[in-house]
Amino acid sequence: MTTTNEPDLRPDGLPIMMTTGEVAELLHVDASTVCRWRQTGTGPRVTWLSARMPRYQRRHVAAWIERMSR
Repeated sequence: MTTTNEPDLRPDGLPIMMTTGEVAELLHVDASTVCRWRQTGTGPRVTWLSARMPRYQRRHVAAWIERMSR
């Protein structure tokens, strides 16, 4: 098992994944807004774990926030 102090990685080295609801809560928007951003390609980069299971890597959400604040 790999250990890391990186805040965007789990102790096993895998990325921390967020649900649509978690991203919405972080950004103080409705989950439907995150869904709309996902559908239009304007939101944070999404990883599909299955056809009905979108997840967001925390580092991708942080990078998207940084890009949007410029």
